[in-house]
Amino acid sequence: MNVNIQTVRFNADSKLTEYISKKLQKINTFHDRIIKVDVFLKLDNVVHKIKDKIAEIRVQVPRHQFFVKASSKSFEESFEAALGSLINQIKRQKEKQVA
Repeated sequence: MNVNIQTVRFNADSKLTEYISKKLQKINTFHDRIIKVDVFLKLDNVVHKIKDKIAEIRVQVPRHQFFVKASSKSFEESFEAALGSLINQIKRQKEKQVA
């Protein structure tokens, strides 16, 4: 599994990238043929004082691609929400393949 973490309009610290990498290891338990994972971390509402943090995750598996997006006040919270949605999508796809 190839993991690519990209940040837009800021530089992520090593704690955040390590946190994301560690959490992404969990998705291997739900799908065993993951080719590539792209994580995009973005800042939104740059004009205002309060910035929304957006996490987008794109997962490439053979003949299918999953994409989720979540935003909140922290990257960890956004990433957790996106990861939960991603796991649900993967489980639903696996159920369709089995049925």
